[in-house]
Amino acid sequence: MNEYMLFDASLRDRFVKFAADLGLVSEIRPDQIEGFVIALPDDLPDDIEEAIEGKYEELMADQVSLMESEGDSSGRFLMRVTATLADGSPRIVQLPAVYARRLFEHFSVEEIQELVSAIAQSAMNPAEGPMCLKASGSQTPPETGASSTPGDTQ
Repeated sequence: MNEYMLFDASLRDRFVKFAADLGLVSEIRPDQIEGFVIALPDDLPDDIEEAIEGKYEELMADQVSLMESEGDSSGRFLMRVTATLADGSPRIVQLPAVYARRLFEHFSVEEIQELVSAIAQSAMNPAEGPMCLKASGSQTPPETGASSTPGDTQ
């Protein structure tokens, strides 16, 4: 199941209605901390998945606006993202509202999930060695003053 998190009941209802209009059955449960978790089936056709993600992004933007208009400066977690670890196991990562807002301005939900998964995998399996590597292999520049052809003199 794909899970989506919303705090406001009216936004939850809009999302569930949107899914129902697409012929999908939603499972709704209260979140352990606050808000609602809406679960939709996995393995949906790409066009349906894109429509759902687009609607969710729209509702998340509405959620941000609603929180800002209410003067909500609490430490609520605005977004939960399912991250996939290197072994394939899923983990829920909660993102503070300030970061979720900025991510939603530039990335789709799918891109955010991929980004968070990459970060989680890297944290679980830290890379050793230099920060930057050449993609084409390790070519060393020729040494200055050295002759590469036997018998050459300088």
